[in-house]
Amino acid sequence: MIQSVKPELVFIASEMYPFSKSGGLADVLGVLPLTLSRMGIPVAVITPLYGRLSTSAYPLRLVCENCPVGYPWPTISADIYQADYQGIPVYFIDRGEFFDRRHYYCTAKNDYFDNCERFIFFCRAALSAIQRLDFPVSVVHVHDWHAALATAFVYFWRQHDSFWADVKTVMTIHNLAFQGRFSNRLFWNSGLPDEAWNMDGVEFYDSFNLLKGGIAYADRITTVSPTYAQEIVTPRFGCGLEGILAKRKDALVGVLNGVDYSVWSPGQDTFLEQTYDLDDLSGKAICKKALIREMRLDPNLENRPILGFIGRLRGQKGIDLLLDIIPALMREDVGVVVLGEGKPAHEARLLDLMEKYPGCLCAHVGYTEELAHQIQAGTDIFLMPSRYEPCGLTQLYSLRYGTPPVATAVGGLKDTIVSYPFPGTTGFTFAESTPAIFLQCVKKALTAWENKALWKKIQTNGMRADFSWNKSAQRYLELYADLGLKK
Repeated sequence: MIQSVKPELVFIASEMYPFSKSGGLADVLGVLPLTLSRMGIPVAVITPLYGRLSTSAYPLRLVCENCPVGYPWPTISADIYQADYQGIPVYFIDRGEFFDRRHYYCTAKNDYFDNCERFIFFCRAALSAIQRLDFPVSVVHVHDWHAALATAFVYFWRQHDSFWADVKTVMTIHNLAFQGRFSNRLFWNSGLPDEAWNMDGVEFYDSFNLLKGGIAYADRITTVSPTYAQEIVTPRFGCGLEGILAKRKDALVGVLNGVDYSVWSPGQDTFLEQTYDLDDLSGKAICKKALIREMRLDPNLENRPILGFIGRLRGQKGIDLLLDIIPALMREDVGVVVLGEGKPAHEARLLDLMEKYPGCLCAHVGYTEELAHQIQAGTDIFLMPSRYEPCGLTQLYSLRYGTPPVATAVGGLKDTIVSYPFPGTTGFTFAESTPAIFLQCVKKALTAWENKALWKKIQTNGMRADFSWNKSAQRYLELYADLGLKK
């Protein structure tokens, strides 16, 4: 049953699990609003009504027809649908020509040519829905470049529209590399005033930068880990926006993402051949046997380490580093399992290596939730050689599943992994993203794996670590309270 109190906190995001998902953003939106709702905050989420939306378990009802938006044409409007998601209202922006497509943002070859228009429309439609449905909103919390311009609209509208006068905004950066940069001509019809076009606003080397607009005009800016908040004000990690981020440093804070342990917990995971927990790890060996069968690995690997990788096959995730060291790993008599999709060149190279090392290297190009869970449970070591990692969720899952990670010491990976040999070790980290250093760290983990007592201690340390959303949600509550939201 949907909460009867109208929302005072509204999330605007381009994805929300279980309705839509392409990555970690959806996972965050699937659990943070729920956690805050259970803490007593009247909350709602606004997201697009995509053509490939999973709503079969959540009936939709039309709550506002022809809601005026006025972009990109004066008479354009949106239909607003609502679903109940475990007690919170989720509102969907419907405009077929923008969102009724096979993919969310791009095809296998290119981004959609009209992404700028699509997500300006989404931002304006979401804010129009808030006003048309007369929400008593105190804080609007937007996520990534797709929703970023909502902060700019609120900033300028509250100067002359009493409805927005006391509304504050929070902008969360999940990945600074994706900014929504478009031709400057698209700014002039966006509905933002001319004064927003400057180096402290949405202008970025004569292009229209939607994420920069969100950063410039939000009342608070958050990232998804404390270390990433420190990194992005530097040229190495700032992706060109380190200047404005440094200028807004007083408004910037890192809040670590959490894990939904009702979904990611080996003791109750319905995707697994056998559940297991801290008190009895025997089920993990059964899950390893099941993964060997599923991925058609050499049965002899039952007694050797199997290494897992789940992620986009792109440079950020370090997939090229893994591919570079595959021949050396094969000499260590280990198995490697990869799940993900991305750059065609990486996919092709991965498939070529599979042919070279049959039964030892297996990959599924694509993504399935079921296989992701089975890899977390069925592998011995989890690989995350990311060049940068705002937070990372898969290493948090691997810790809970007793699969110690080998990861780069950046961003959220640095914040969440206690590196060997420090007390309370939960995994292994390395400082420099090179194949040689990555391989050296993997070999250190393989040596530790041979020591069964040591390995079990590392496993259980990780399984005890608590990255549930309650602590992170409490930090957000404090941030919202500073902006005027009352519990």
